[in-house]
Amino acid sequence: MGFQPFSSPYDWSRIARFKRTAQAVPGGMADLSVGSPVDPVPASVREALVAAADAPNAHGYPVTAGTADLRAAIGEWFRHLRGVDLDAVGARVVPTVGSKEAVALMASLLHLGEGDVVVQPRVSYPTYEIGTQLAGATVLKVDDVADVDSWARIPGVKAVWVNSPSNPSGEVLDAVQLKRIVDAARSIGAVVLSDECYALMEWSGAGDDAVSSATNEPADAGAYSLTAAPCALSPAVCDGRADGVLVLYSLSKQSNMAGYRTAFIAGDAALVTPMIDYRKQIGQIIPGPVQAAMAAGLRDVAAVRGQWERYRARLERLVGALRVYGYDAAMPAGALYVWVRAKSGDCWTDMADLAAIGVVPSPGEFYAAPSHLRFAATASDETIELAAARLEAARA
Repeated sequence: MGFQPFSSPYDWSRIARFKRTAQAVPGGMADLSVGSPVDPVPASVREALVAAADAPNAHGYPVTAGTADLRAAIGEWFRHLRGVDLDAVGARVVPTVGSKEAVALMASLLHLGEGDVVVQPRVSYPTYEIGTQLAGATVLKVDDVADVDSWARIPGVKAVWVNSPSNPSGEVLDAVQLKRIVDAARSIGAVVLSDECYALMEWSGAGDDAVSSATNEPADAGAYSLTAAPCALSPAVCDGRADGVLVLYSLSKQSNMAGYRTAFIAGDAALVTPMIDYRKQIGQIIPGPVQAAMAAGLRDVAAVRGQWERYRARLERLVGALRVYGYDAAMPAGALYVWVRAKSGDCWTDMADLAAIGVVPSPGEFYAAPSHLRFAATASDETIELAAARLEAARA
């Protein structure tokens, strides 16, 4: 059938006029809209990229399923930072050219189409809906995916999107909620699609109890070295088997590798294996040197911890300033955004008011919540401080 038409309010050109207004403010614009990383790529990643620049996987065609070293690095990452043994749960992995293409192509790769229903959070990353539309399937938005009664009895449900920590709200689902979703999806033959790209950017301590969320340091030698939101492939969630569960992850935020386009799908081998074959035929393959860089990024936990600390400090500064300005802002449970209700009740009115003081967030309408705004903490320390100072100077 080919790709079907899609529609979405998710169009960054719609905020161009606010950026022009903000740029005219003395000192320029404090742009907190697009969640694009600005910090340096870890040295370990850069070194691995250089070392692999003329390796066999560079001058020859790269391996679609990932080199043996990359697959090993993904397995190590799951064991050490997510508490999951992929082999033990029967999971397989495939690298993807960033997580966005994996999200957008997922419904098509699962052969979904007319008559099939894909469940997603009502307030969420827009590409879930776009990917479902491209496949010609039906989107079902629910207020809370963990409320399984809102979708489990709907005819035709074939897949369920989960995003924890959430973009934009920062909500984190606990293991009990995730297990409820997995159990309900399996009972109706649906696949759980768990987007966990912010998994290590967790601020509430909802991860391993042996890790202090205040310091992000392991309490003992057996603890994880980073807090993490629960994983859908955790044995406690999936009952020790990956059947009907796919997890997506990206290095864009943990390692500032958005431009490298490094991500992966892990889960049910019966679903992942044909995806590898399709990806081979359509050329959706991570370049060989980038695969080496990706493996280095997965193993460099110290660099990820450093990035965790930078993002935590930025979020805390931003939350404090937004409160002074008059927003009911709070530290998110996870992810890299402060999600607030617009003071005027309308995101576009607040966008205009904020642009007048040189601050540009993203409108909640992009995420199906026109009454809200999203402020990204992915900007530099200098930009966060500039935005915070302006918000405090213009306090309500």
